[in-house]
Amino acid sequence: MESLKTFAAGVWIILLLFAALPARGQDQINRVFEESYNLEAQGNYRQAAGMLREAYQPDSYEINLRLGWLYYQAGAMSESIEHYRRAIALKPYGIEARFGIAIPYSAMGRWDEVAELYRRILEADPQNTVANYRLGLILYNRGQYEEAERFLEKVVNLYPFDYDSLLLFAWIKFRLAKTREARILFNKVLLHTPGDPSALEGLSLIK
Repeated sequence: MESLKTFAAGVWIILLLFAALPARGQDQINRVFEESYNLEAQGNYRQAAGMLREAYQPDSYEINLRLGWLYYQAGAMSESIEHYRRAIALKPYGIEARFGIAIPYSAMGRWDEVAELYRRILEADPQNTVANYRLGLILYNRGQYEEAERFLEKVVNLYPFDYDSLLLFAWIKFRLAKTREARILFNKVLLHTPGDPSALEGLSLIK
């Protein structure tokens, strides 16, 4: 009987030890995240990423997302993209990591990939103003004004007095020779930002 009690006590101790492991693991993750933020604030991006590597878990969305950002800040674009891709694979329905990976792609001038990312985001969230604006801007810079107009119209309908959106929408209308609408929009920009040089230039070009 005594041996059974001893055995039961031993099993109980082992169970307690295993129960404590996740808590200790979480404490380590919390610690390295906190220290990585401190290092980032000091501009030590490589060290901050290295701190996170101490607790790296391939199936952790949060760690991969943060490593994607830190490696971008450190100028390590390939590593940044790698970790953002892992984050996307872990949460394929999320848009957060797609916005993240667009940053190193943009820095590398990989605009086809960036445009595709924004299109994927808009499939999940059609009214997302950031994705609509940025995709519209890419299309405007490519001279694809009619398609750009569609995306900026959504943004301006949601935010009728947003400076950046009004200005870009005005220039799109101007490029499409919709001068009456362009004039109205340029004047709205001037209501927001009196004396805005881009709006004044646009108005000077309208005959």
